[in-house]
Amino acid sequence: MRKTTLVAAGAALVLTLTACSGNSATGTAEPAAGGQTQANGGSVLASPFTDAIQLASASKQGTEKSKSAKFSMEGSAGGQTITATGAMALDETDTKLSMTSTSAGQTTEMRLVDKVMYLKLPADQQQQMGTDKSWAKISADGTDPVSQALGGALSQSAEQSDPSKMLDQISKAGRIISSDQTELNGEQVNHYKVELDVAKAVDQFTGQVPEAARAQLTEKLKGKDVKIPAELWLNKDNLPVQVTMDQGPMMQALGAPAGDAKFTMKYSDWGTQVEVTAPPADQVVDLGELMKKAGR
Repeated sequence: MRKTTLVAAGAALVLTLTACSGNSATGTAEPAAGGQTQANGGSVLASPFTDAIQLASASKQGTEKSKSAKFSMEGSAGGQTITATGAMALDETDTKLSMTSTSAGQTTEMRLVDKVMYLKLPADQQQQMGTDKSWAKISADGTDPVSQALGGALSQSAEQSDPSKMLDQISKAGRIISSDQTELNGEQVNHYKVELDVAKAVDQFTGQVPEAARAQLTEKLKGKDVKIPAELWLNKDNLPVQVTMDQGPMMQALGAPAGDAKFTMKYSDWGTQVEVTAPPADQVVDLGELMKKAGR
């Protein structure tokens, strides 16, 4: 198993969770402009919200009620393209997720259960690493380079996979630039263009990296006027159906080469039952032990 495969797979998961994560907004807003209205006993698309906190509160109520969704993701960073499809069961303390991702021409299956990430090992990779186990797990306290790089982000993100958390992030660090009503995939939706001010919530934007590196990133961002554009499409139940974000401005502020750092998340089948289980224990090997054995 090549190390780049694991890094790409982990990056896909972190990108997915980052797309859906952030810290909770403070306080509770009462519905005001925007929000759900009733017509003939059924819900209809209401006018868009004008306040980011109200928007976040309404969406969070919707996702907490639905508890699960299917998703697809397309992203690019540093010239590499990442695509993924999967499903998630949302819970504040035990979110579960299954995902198949493709990056750098390689496809990886992964599961997130009980805050542990499991990666499926194809037969040729099992042979390269000298194991007959079909799954490798990454623990938050792993000592190998891959676990150290991804374990912290995994543990921080595991409880924050709810898509409404991104709206919480917007309520603290962003503002609604404009909104309109449109049709997306045959469904009437409210479309929002927003702008996130990194300086207002640096910790939120650096919280998905190991603590040792966070201080360095925070220092690099200090004093810089970094704005991140994003767009959101919410249905009549204030559930996200599509989210896009361009993190290129932040990556450039951190010294990365100019280039794309964008993603698009699409959500569907809200409320559909999702079952995600850990692989059989006798088919799992610890990634740290595996890499030590292989001398990597």
